[in-house]
Amino acid sequence: MTSQRTRDRLIQRLYEEGLSSAQVLEVIRRTPRHLFVDEALAHRAYEDTALPIGHNQTISQPFMVARMSELLLADGPLDKVLEIGTGSGYQTAVLAQLVERVFSVERIQALQDRAKERLVELKLRNVVFRWGDGWEGWPALAPYNGIIVTAAAADVPQALLDQLAPGGRLVIPVGAGEVQQLMLIIREENGFSRHLLDTVRFVPLLNGPVI
Repeated sequence: MTSQRTRDRLIQRLYEEGLSSAQVLEVIRRTPRHLFVDEALAHRAYEDTALPIGHNQTISQPFMVARMSELLLADGPLDKVLEIGTGSGYQTAVLAQLVERVFSVERIQALQDRAKERLVELKLRNVVFRWGDGWEGWPALAPYNGIIVTAAAADVPQALLDQLAPGGRLVIPVGAGEVQQLMLIIREENGFSRHLLDTVRFVPLLNGPVI
């Protein structure tokens, strides 16, 4: 189930669902998603579905990983991206192959520790990790050309808006219920433009670090 043919079928499905970035699709194709899930679920790794990774968290479905990556890169290459929610490290690994540097924040230390090991195994060395509260972002290293949030916030965190560089793009699911809206926010010269996109379903963005 982890064969190249299985991965190719996933890529064909993503293309048919409207994803068009050849660069993003190629990275999804070559990234071994089965390494980011428990061995018992490896046979489902290339289904287009979210899967549990423990700690009441999930690995996002490949479509959403590709969709959010496309939105982030729609204006061209990015050199400095902040990821809120390392989780399994799968989105992190995809981003690391698309942008120059990734700065990833995760509140659950055990998840982030495993994600670090996976990225070392894949020889992805352009990622820096921080264990902390995603609502706070990573102000010490701001500003960022792109910010991607992999959990749903009830409201857009002000700290993330503050840490977005001029012209930068923030992709974030917003909403307090089970179903949320994916939002693209762009920092313009005189404020922020906000674009409501897909209806999505993410785990909530919670406060406070956890070991």
